[in-house]
Amino acid sequence: MKRFPPFCSALFASFVLALVAPASARDLDQDEALRLREKGIIQPLETLLQNALGRHPGARLLEAELEEEHEVLVYEIELLTIEGVVREIELDASTGRILKDEEDD
Repeated sequence: MKRFPPFCSALFASFVLALVAPASARDLDQDEALRLREKGIIQPLETLLQNALGRHPGARLLEAELEEEHEVLVYEIELLTIEGVVREIELDASTGRILKDEEDD
């Protein structure tokens, strides 16, 4: 049985991990978001934000980002509830569907 040098095994392991590792999200800047909104590809953040705030009455917006995750445009919103809990909500930017609503760590 032929043995490969240790660096070949490490290189192969790195290659396999790269193939199975989940793709990271890509943040979109304001210009990209505006272009997508003008083309009707995504809904306005203001519209979808009302839906998120409706789920947590009295909450305040902490942060909002537009990301591309696995070829889906997603608004990631962080809210501070009146109980002092930070919630992370992900919305499909095209449909407004809630993808995730959970307590942020």
